[in-house]
Amino acid sequence: MAGASMKGIKLRIKSVESTMQITKAMQLVATSKLRRAKERMELSKPYAAISREAMMAAVGNCDDQNVPFAAQRDVKSRCYVVIAGERGLAGGYNANIFKAVAAHAQDTPYCVLPLGRKAIDKFSHLGVRLLRDDFPRVEGLAVGTCYRLARDLIDGYLKEEFDELYLVYTSFQSMMSQEVQLEKLLPIEKPAGEPHRAVTTVYEPEAAETLEKVVPDFLAGRLYSAACDSFVSEVSARRNAMDSATKNAGEMISDLRLKYNRARQGAITQEITEIVAGAEN
Repeated sequence: MAGASMKGIKLRIKSVESTMQITKAMQLVATSKLRRAKERMELSKPYAAISREAMMAAVGNCDDQNVPFAAQRDVKSRCYVVIAGERGLAGGYNANIFKAVAAHAQDTPYCVLPLGRKAIDKFSHLGVRLLRDDFPRVEGLAVGTCYRLARDLIDGYLKEEFDELYLVYTSFQSMMSQEVQLEKLLPIEKPAGEPHRAVTTVYEPEAAETLEKVVPDFLAGRLYSAACDSFVSEVSARRNAMDSATKNAGEMISDLRLKYNRARQGAITQEITEIVAGAEN
């Protein structure tokens, strides 16, 4: 009986060791990707910041209430650009994004532009209308692709297929902290409080026309920057998850080895007892 117990424990130890090798390898892969992903994220931020500044300056100087990108309208439908991961095994990375969309959308009809295989699978399963599903990968997403996506979003907004546009992604705060962000992209709201510092800018042509030219660049830059940010967050979350899994596997192996040694000691003691009893008889 003890032999059967020892054999089962030994098989479990081998199984956990195999799993630990996989989680350790995935942790190393995530670590190797992290440095380049962070460099790409940092390089993407300046353009997004400058284009946003130019857009907000144009909005602050635009008095035309009929500019479609700045005009508020009744919300009958929304569109969410959801940036998720290509794979799982990243802790709550993907689940937190989907929870944020569900909490914000509530009962309002919405469509989704999904980036990342997990986003496509999730919203296809829910029966949500997808604007397109041929851009699943976030890693290595090109700037030119972001411009095409921005153009599609603008066309849908101008055709009133949706009345608001939101970007949902994960912002990298640190190696141990990644936060889901839900950012409104359209319609653009005028900056509150003091007039924009660029209010003295002379626009040729008018600010309204300048705004229409700047918005596509802003959307493309924002999509690219958010995709870079999200990928760093995903890699970081996966590294942390695999690190925790590796440590847990190590602790489990230690516990199983302790149980194995106790079972082995019990089996030896039983054998000695049987030998002594036989000798006395």
